[in-house]
Amino acid sequence: MEDTSNIQQKVPVSIQDELRTSYLDYAMSVIIGRAIPDVRDGLKPVHRRVLFSMHEQHIGPGGAHKKCARVVGDVLGKYHPHGDMSVYDALARMAQPFSLRYPLIDGQGNFGSVDGDSPAAMRYTESRLARVAVELLADIDKETVDFSPNYDDSELEPVVLPAKFPQLLVNGSGGIAVGMATNIPPHNLGEIIDATIEIIRNPEVTLPELMQHVHGPDFPTGGLIYGKSGILQAYTTGRGSITMRARSSVEKTHKGDREALIISEIPYQVNKARLVAKIAECMKEKRVEGISEVRDESDREGMRIVIELKKDVFPQVVLNQLYRLTDLQTTFGVNNLSIVQGRPAVLSLKETLEHFIEHRREVVTRRTRFELRQAESQRELVEGLGMATTDIDRVVATIRASADTDEARTRLCALPLRGLGEFLRRAGRPDEECEKADAAGDYFLSERQAKAILEMRLSRLTGLEREKLAKEYGELAKTIERLRAILADQELLMNVIVTELEEIKTRFSDERRTEIVAAEAEINVEDLIQEEDMVVTVSHAGYVKRTSASIYRAQRRGGKGTLGMEAREEDWVSQVFVASTHSHVFFFSDTGKVFVKKVYEIPQAARNAKGRAIVNFVGMEPGEKVAAVMSVPRLEEGRFVVTVTRRGQIKKTALLEYENYRDKGIIGVRIEESDQLLVAALTDGTQELVIATRTGMSIRFSEEQVRATGRATMGVKAIELEEGDEVVGMGTSGDGRDRVLAVCERGYGKQTPIEEFRKQSRGGKGVILIDASERNGPVVGVAMVCTTDEVLLVTDKGQMIRTKVSEIRETSRNAQGVRLMNVDDGERVVAIEAFAADSDSSESTEHAEGATPPEASAGANGHSADPTPEA
Repeated sequence: MEDTSNIQQKVPVSIQDELRTSYLDYAMSVIIGRAIPDVRDGLKPVHRRVLFSMHEQHIGPGGAHKKCARVVGDVLGKYHPHGDMSVYDALARMAQPFSLRYPLIDGQGNFGSVDGDSPAAMRYTESRLARVAVELLADIDKETVDFSPNYDDSELEPVVLPAKFPQLLVNGSGGIAVGMATNIPPHNLGEIIDATIEIIRNPEVTLPELMQHVHGPDFPTGGLIYGKSGILQAYTTGRGSITMRARSSVEKTHKGDREALIISEIPYQVNKARLVAKIAECMKEKRVEGISEVRDESDREGMRIVIELKKDVFPQVVLNQLYRLTDLQTTFGVNNLSIVQGRPAVLSLKETLEHFIEHRREVVTRRTRFELRQAESQRELVEGLGMATTDIDRVVATIRASADTDEARTRLCALPLRGLGEFLRRAGRPDEECEKADAAGDYFLSERQAKAILEMRLSRLTGLEREKLAKEYGELAKTIERLRAILADQELLMNVIVTELEEIKTRFSDERRTEIVAAEAEINVEDLIQEEDMVVTVSHAGYVKRTSASIYRAQRRGGKGTLGMEAREEDWVSQVFVASTHSHVFFFSDTGKVFVKKVYEIPQAARNAKGRAIVNFVGMEPGEKVAAVMSVPRLEEGRFVVTVTRRGQIKKTALLEYENYRDKGIIGVRIEESDQLLVAALTDGTQELVIATRTGMSIRFSEEQVRATGRATMGVKAIELEEGDEVVGMGTSGDGRDRVLAVCERGYGKQTPIEEFRKQSRGGKGVILIDASERNGPVVGVAMVCTTDEVLLVTDKGQMIRTKVSEIRETSRNAQGVRLMNVDDGERVVAIEAFAADSDSSESTEHAEGATPPEASAGANGHSADPTPEA
C-alpha cells in the first residue's frame, strides 16, 4: 500500500482573500512597527532602538562622544535590520535642535541645517545621549517594562521605554503609514508637565482648565501661532490646523530713507534656503511689489533674513503679500495619532496625558516592587551578618568544627543564634519590635545568610563594621516600609510620579519660543494705511500708477492743465479714475478675464511718472491687454457689475460673483473676437444708464431692462450703432446726479439735464448727445454729474486739468458746448473722471498743491456713487 503521509494537501484559496489578508498584515506591520509612535514613550521603534543601544553601550552624557557609525552598526546588528540610512537618519534627527524641541542626542559634527543640508556621513559624526534622553531610559534595568526577542531571537529589546516625561507631546512626531499618518507638534516641557500634574491631582479637569497650562505648541524654530481655534480643535478632537508665521521686525537701512524687513524666526519645518529663494523669485517676477533686495545674513548668533524695501513702501503690505505667497506663513495639520494598546488611535490632549500617566503608574509600581524585593533580599543578608557578629564565638566555633564549606553551611543553618533583639536595638528599630524578637527566642539562618557569613571578611567583625551593619539594617527596614506603603496607597504612588515630574521640570524646562497671537489681534493692512483718495491712471500702452488726488489743484474752466504723466509718442493716458486706497480695483483684460487688486497695492508714482506695466503687476498671460478698469469700494450683496463693449453689447452680473477671485484671474465676461470690452461700472440694479457713441449719439434706458447673468456670458444689445460708429462711454444715475456731462477730443464739453434725454427701450438708435463737429472732435467720454461735482480731464500728452462742473455751461442736447481744456494742435482729450468735491474745494476756485483730496463719487462716465473708470 502506497505511503501518503508525506504528501502535502493543496487547499484552494481565493486570491482576493489572500491579498486582503496579506495587505492588512503588511499595513499593521508598518503602522505598529515602523511609522507610528507609541503613546507611552512617544517613540517609534527605530528611535527606541537607537536610544536603548546607546544606553547599553554606556554612551551617555557623562562620557565621551562615540562615532555614529558605531551606534548604527550596533543597532543594525542587534535590533533594526532595515538599512543603515534609516537608522542614521533617525539618529541625526534626534540631534537636530531645529527638528526636536528637546534633542535626545548630543551630536558633535555636521548633523544638517535648517537650510535642508544633509548630515555628514556617519563615519564623520559623533554622538552621545543627551541628559534629557537619560530620563526616558531611567530605571529600565529595574523590570519596569517588558522586553521582547529581537528579529533573530538572539537579543532582548524593550517594548517601550520607562519615559519619565510625556515625550510624545514634548518633542512631537510625524510619520506616514499605510492608510494613515501622524503629525504631532512639539510642546514646551514645563507646560506639558504642569498639565500632567493637574490631571493627576484632578482627574475631572476640563480642557479649558488644561489649556491654562498648555497654551499651544512650542516649536523649536520659534515663530508665531495665529489664532487659538485650531489649537482648541486639535486638543479637543486630536485633529486641527494651526497657522504659523515667521517672526519679523522692521529696521532702517544704511541708506537712511529706506526700511528693511528682518526675519529672525521661521515656521517649523520650513527650509530656509528655499524660503529665501522663493522670496527672491516673487521679487524677480514682480509678484510682490516694493522689494529691492533679499539676502540671508544668518550666522552662529542666529537667523537673519534681510528683505530690503524700496523707498516709500509700506512694510506691512509687503509682509502680508509674502505671507500669502511664501512659506513665511504655513499651516501645521495636527493629527494626534499614536499606538494605544497595540492599536492606532487619535487622541485628545487629555487622553494622551492620561495614557502617559497610566504608563508611569505601571512603571513606578513595577519599579517599587523590584526595589522592595531587592531591599528585602539585602535586609535578609544584613540581618544574618548582624546575628553572626552578635553571636560570633559560636559561629566561629561551628565553622572551625566543620570539615568543608558545605558542612559548615549546613551546621550554621541548624545553629540557634541568640541576640536578635540586641541587634535590632543597635539598628534603631522600635522597642516593640525588639521585644518581640527577644520573646521569639532562637534565630536560625537561611542558606543565603549562611553562605554570606562564610564569605564574610574578618574586617566586618570590628566594632565600627558592626555599627555599619546595624545602621544599614535600619535604613533598609525604613526603605521597605516606605516601598510597601507606596504599593498599598495609590495616592502615595501618584505623589511619587508628581515629585519626579517636578524634578524633570526643574532640570530641563525653559521659556516658550513660539508666541501665540489671538486671531482678533491680527494686523489688518488697511487699518495701517491711511485712507485717502488716489488718482489712478492707466496708459494706452498698459501702464498703471496711483497719485494722491490732492496734487491736482482745481483750475478754472479753459485752463492749460497740469502735466499728469510724461507722454511719449507711442503712449498716452487712456483711463483715469479716483478711488480710496482701501478700494478694490477690477482689471478687465481684452480676453474677458478680470484681475482684482487693492488700490494701495498699485505702485505709487510721481505725477509725471510712467507707472508700472499692468500685465506684470496683475499677472496677465503674454499677449493679454487691459480693456477696462473699475473701482469697487466693497464686495457686497445688491451690487452689480455692468460692462459695455465698443459694439454696444451690455451685460450685468452680481458683484458677489467676483468674490472668489484668484491671483491668476477669473472669467469676467465673454467677448466676441471682432469686439472689444470698453467700460465696466458698479451699479445697484435700479439705476438709469446713458450710453454715448463716438459720433455724438446717446441712449437712455433703465438698468432693469438688462437681466443679470453669470460671469461667463456675452450680454445683450444696448444701442443700435450706425456704420463706423462705436460706443465711447457710459454714465449711471443716482445720488442726485441728474445732468449728463459730455466731453470731446478738442477739449470742449457741456452739461445737459437728463430730462432732455427721453427714456427708450434698450437696443434703440438713441438721440443726439452733443454736436461732434470739427471744432469739438469726436466724443471721448460721458458722465452723470451734479453741479457740486468736479471733473478731471486727461490728454494723450499727459496733461491733466481738474475743474468744477458748476463752471461748465448748461446747454441743450445738440449744442456744441464750451471749452473745458485748452489743448494744443495734435493733442486730444482721451479720458475724463467726475467725482464729488469736498467742502474745502468750494471755498476757492484754485487749490494749492497738497489740498485736501476730493471724495470720489462718480466715475469718468458717472457710473455709480462709488468711483469707477472711464475707458
